[in-house]
Amino acid sequence: MADVQAGPSDEERERYLRLAADFDNFRKRSRQEVLEANRYGAAGLARELLPVLDDAERALRHVPRGTDERWARGLWLVLQKLRGALATAGVERIEALGQPFDPRFHEAVDFAETASDPDGTVIEELQPGFRLHERVLRPAVVKVARTAGEPPDEQGEPP
Repeated sequence: MADVQAGPSDEERERYLRLAADFDNFRKRSRQEVLEANRYGAAGLARELLPVLDDAERALRHVPRGTDERWARGLWLVLQKLRGALATAGVERIEALGQPFDPRFHEAVDFAETASDPDGTVIEELQPGFRLHERVLRPAVVKVARTAGEPPDEQGEPP
């Protein structure tokens, strides 16, 4: 009698298809994680450098009178290099001043009643915000215009 070899059972075929689908999903997920790591890998370093950028900008704004102009120019060049390095990594400043308040990009810490600015408009930037591609690294800390006599909503956010 000839030895007849039977094909895989339905159960084995189903298990094979599930395993193949799981592996395909794993491969796609791994590829996506590598792309994300490449795109957002600089986020930690960028967050660490933002306070350094803040301090350098503050130092440049408060150069004492009588300071050698070459020293101030040197500080400005260092600041430009730092900004350039962050920009090369994909870090960009979030526009705040004159923009409508957006809680995704702005953190309101104060309100001011004003008749000259539309309600809910950022009227002062207290600390600049930054994002890496589309992810916010640090929201802009802002003061927001409010129509006279209108209290903020129950969460303390502008309308």
